[in-house]
Amino acid sequence: MKTMVITGASRGIGAAVAVLAAKHGFAVVINYHKNEIAAEIVVKEITDIGGKAVAVQADISKEEDILRLFSETDRLFGNLHSLINNAGILEQQMRLEEMDISRLNRIFATNITGQIVCAREAIKRMSIKYGGNGGTIVNVSSLAARTGAPNEYLDYAVSKGAIDTFTIGLSKEVANEGIRVNGVRPAFIYTDIHADGGESGRVERIKESIPMKRGGTSQEVAEAILWLASEKSSFSTGTFIDITGGK
Repeated sequence: MKTMVITGASRGIGAAVAVLAAKHGFAVVINYHKNEIAAEIVVKEITDIGGKAVAVQADISKEEDILRLFSETDRLFGNLHSLINNAGILEQQMRLEEMDISRLNRIFATNITGQIVCAREAIKRMSIKYGGNGGTIVNVSSLAARTGAPNEYLDYAVSKGAIDTFTIGLSKEVANEGIRVNGVRPAFIYTDIHADGGESGRVERIKESIPMKRGGTSQEVAEAILWLASEKSSFSTGTFIDITGGK
């Protein structure tokens, strides 16, 4: 059985990916930061349908936590085949001149450095260069990488732009080692992250500006992620799927 690690998987897109991956035969490691109860609910949903899943706490802004996440994956399941770099944070909507350096450091530590270190650990396990069997990495970016999210989340947008660049570069670095690296760029998805930014109804506010005139669901994003993580996308690397309702 192939193993998939999903960061930030206790809610939203990460939780949807976990359930879908389990239905497709993956043993799933559900990483969470603080909400153990939510993570265990996802685990139960998977085990109730006969799947294999475990919840592992780790703050991916901390290298020691990431190392523990992957060592626990080795111990519990092994055979790492796929990493979904999904964990990400944003903070209250504001303009750049209102942002302090502690906020910037928090955003970048989780959204950039944490994802890069997670990928590093996955490569050590998956690369045929190190005796692995190959695998896939899917980085969860955002439409904000292209729009810049002015007046709201410029720092978040910068972090996602970095992830796009990282996806392209890493895909070329490990392409001949059996690892494919791709990304998804969701936007206007109904998840709790909007509440973190201080506007839980943001999708409803802007949905008329979306060509499809609605927000998207975590399930719709999960379907794209699982396609990129699976052998169905076997000749795709360094590519992105935009899940944005036409924006």
